[in-house]
Amino acid sequence: MHQLARAVEQQVLSQFDRWNSDPIVDAPMDDLNSQITEFSARITSFLDENTDANPERRLHQDAEVITDLLPVKKIWLLTSVPSSWKEVVTQAGYFNIQVEVCGAHYDQKPTQDPTIVLVDAKGLESTAFIVRVQALRSRFSASSIIGLQLPPEFESLKLALRVGCDFCFPVGTTQSTIMARIVKLCGSEEEPPYRVLVVEDSKTASTLIQRTLKESGVESMAISKPQEVLTTLAKFQPDLVLMDMYMPGCTGVEVTRVIRQHEEFLSTPVVYLSADTSIALQVDALRLGGDHFLTKPFNPVILNAVVRSKIERYRILRRSMFLDSLTGLLNHTTSKQRVDAAVTTAKAEQTPLCVAMIDIDHFKKVNDTYGHPMGDQVIRSMAWLLKQRLRKTDAVGRYGGEEFLVILPQADAERAHQLLDRIRIDFSEFRHPVNRTSFACTFSCGIAQLRFGLNAQSLVKQADEALYQAKHQGRNQIVGV
Repeated sequence: MHQLARAVEQQVLSQFDRWNSDPIVDAPMDDLNSQITEFSARITSFLDENTDANPERRLHQDAEVITDLLPVKKIWLLTSVPSSWKEVVTQAGYFNIQVEVCGAHYDQKPTQDPTIVLVDAKGLESTAFIVRVQALRSRFSASSIIGLQLPPEFESLKLALRVGCDFCFPVGTTQSTIMARIVKLCGSEEEPPYRVLVVEDSKTASTLIQRTLKESGVESMAISKPQEVLTTLAKFQPDLVLMDMYMPGCTGVEVTRVIRQHEEFLSTPVVYLSADTSIALQVDALRLGGDHFLTKPFNPVILNAVVRSKIERYRILRRSMFLDSLTGLLNHTTSKQRVDAAVTTAKAEQTPLCVAMIDIDHFKKVNDTYGHPMGDQVIRSMAWLLKQRLRKTDAVGRYGGEEFLVILPQADAERAHQLLDRIRIDFSEFRHPVNRTSFACTFSCGIAQLRFGLNAQSLVKQADEALYQAKHQGRNQIVGV
């Protein structure tokens, strides 16, 4: 549906240069109507095929039913050498991802869209691979298509992306890297809406800007006094500041310089709006902390495109600051901050809270026996499983090495034990493939429940002590305090 929506958007945008001139001729309008009709049909078809109500597993409070509620994701693998991908097929099954290996007759398969289509280029001529991807893209508008075993040359990758691949993995890419992309695409994490702070002294202009942003699904807050910018930034936590250049008492550049004095807002994008087209002004504004300059009257399409692209890059930067690069979980510092916030909330709302420390058993032996790359893959598998099985309200971070911190709001010790013990059992059944064989790992866990007199630091310390006890008692078990 995203692919079809983008095609419709491109068709509309192609007519923008002439919207104030002659009426659009029939041919483009007919083409546009045809695309909209196809888009509507795809939406109807998708809804018809997905009418079975799947309960939201991660919102469910009962640990006993969590595994049964996990929706199965179906993906296709088109390859002439199925034996090369046995490890991927096996690993995917651990995350409720069903891989159907398809041969030459994939076109005779049922029409329901798979979440992902993996296309192995090995053994295919370049033209045959392109034709296959084009046919798949035409048939499966809503699926992600991933090209595998492609030549690493620029032209090959460019052509694969042009004809319909969403991602390309050249020859030599590790299967763990491919598996990471599959797990990510099959995940259901939703990003919060983009948020923009509008600093504009004209109420009319401010209303127009907010209406334009709303049409693109962007949340916004407007202030008319630049002196309120710091307090509003702290309260609203926007992804971007959209600011008028000239306001009573100061300029937009002066406001930005004040913003940049605060480390927490150092990377927040600032986009200026001004009727002044002076190149010198624009260059000066960008040199002194701004990120983009738009002139009034603004084109609403361009405004939204700039805002969304800046926010997307900003969020990627923030993820690199707050998330662990290996696992995508919260990093050590952010995990501790999240515990602080969870304790404050639990005390204010008088709700239960548990914190758990998890450590992979005999992990040094894994590194010594199979090498550090395989050790990294075991850590990633642990992270994927935790992200998939925990509730939406929970948080998980990589505390260091092979140790993980889990925050379970509104869960008492009994519920936390049930939830984590189910994950412990599932992790012990994982087979990590290496050199035509495989091995399994286990983990130990300590749980601490928030009680009177404890703060965030002492809560984590108690969970760590319980973890040590679990290790001392033989590992592969959970101990609560």
